[in-house]
Amino acid sequence: MYYWTNELWRLAYLIIGMGGLGWLVGFPGWGLAAGLALFIAIHIRHLRQLYAWLYQNPHQEPPAGTGVWGDLFDRLYRYQKAQHKAQSRLRTVIHRVQESAEAMRDSVVMLDRRGTLDWWNSAAERMLGFKSPQDRGQHVTHLLRDPQFIAYFEKRDYREPLILPSPVRSGLILQFQLTLFGDDERLIMARDITRLRRLEQMRQDFVANVSHELRTPLTVLVGYLETYGEHADQLPPRWQRGLQQMQEQTHRMQNLVADLLLLSRLETDHRAKQTTSIDLPGLMEAIRRDAETLSEGSHTLRLEIDNPQDLLGDEQEIHSALSNLVFNAVRYTPAGSTIVLRWHSWHGGAALEVSDDGEGVDPVHIPRLTERFYRIDKDRSSATGGTGLGLAIVKHVLLRHDAHLEIESRLGQGALFRCVFPETRLVQATSDIPAGDKAHRQ
Repeated sequence: MYYWTNELWRLAYLIIGMGGLGWLVGFPGWGLAAGLALFIAIHIRHLRQLYAWLYQNPHQEPPAGTGVWGDLFDRLYRYQKAQHKAQSRLRTVIHRVQESAEAMRDSVVMLDRRGTLDWWNSAAERMLGFKSPQDRGQHVTHLLRDPQFIAYFEKRDYREPLILPSPVRSGLILQFQLTLFGDDERLIMARDITRLRRLEQMRQDFVANVSHELRTPLTVLVGYLETYGEHADQLPPRWQRGLQQMQEQTHRMQNLVADLLLLSRLETDHRAKQTTSIDLPGLMEAIRRDAETLSEGSHTLRLEIDNPQDLLGDEQEIHSALSNLVFNAVRYTPAGSTIVLRWHSWHGGAALEVSDDGEGVDPVHIPRLTERFYRIDKDRSSATGGTGLGLAIVKHVLLRHDAHLEIESRLGQGALFRCVFPETRLVQATSDIPAGDKAHRQ
């Protein structure tokens, strides 16, 4: 405000002075015009100085100015110095980030909002075959053409990583993880997990081979134990108890081997081979009857079917997953509990649920429940005859059906196991029983 007041006073002095001089010579109008012209000429000279300074070298000290122009020059110069320092810091940070990313063994690729390549490190050139600078500006799906990657990229659901072979190096297995940031931009991280995959394959082969080799001796043992059991009345009482325990343990080992072989088969292929329309009401009813036999009448089992659609998938695998959930509910809930099997619509797809009003599970255990052989109470699990592989089997069956498992539970509030299937796995029901007649079976 101070400088603007001075400029007004300067204009007034020029007009009064030049006007007075013009009045003395008899031309007051020309004197006023000359005063305004002189005032405008001063500002035009400062504008030329400003333009020359900004155009030629704005990092040098600004030209000398008077009044408001001097203050404007100083403010612009201070602002430019601050911006220059901020840009220098940003360039330093970007340079350090690029250097650190360049030192990484994992591939790092930055995409703009259109999905075109913006920047990548040298690991991406080795693993993915990107070439600089000719690939800059190319859409990522033009270079990574695997249909699974394209579907993963366009789906925009990057909660789970994608595992694919390298497009340029044979035998190299990569794990892709995409992250959204900024203005709908994407960051791609690709890790070399070849060694982990080989170790996992070795583990799967070992489990499968050992389980397969155990089947023959177990079959022999079971056969002889059954023969001895038929003549148990001829054995001493002390041997009868031992014979019964051996029969129980060999039966448990047979169940364990069967589950290991099933889990190994499920891990080998990541998608169900058979895709038939599954009559879920009929399947659920069959599992309910089996669960009642296992429960021996100590539990109440109920069906609730609120979705008229059937499921597209492998009926044997879905039967295995659902029966594992229901039998676990029977084994681990006290007598008198109610177990509900429910099939209903859920968030654009459908959900197959098994819930109970039993003792529930501490939430601290939920993230690990689908791990192989993970047990909350080892003594209790052994007593019920479980193998510790049931939920792992459920998890892999659902993965093969493009689904996932959700677990909700609190201590003392029961448990809910929800199998969530996408809309692509639903088909129109082929059963002749109307949905309303199938609902709430007791």
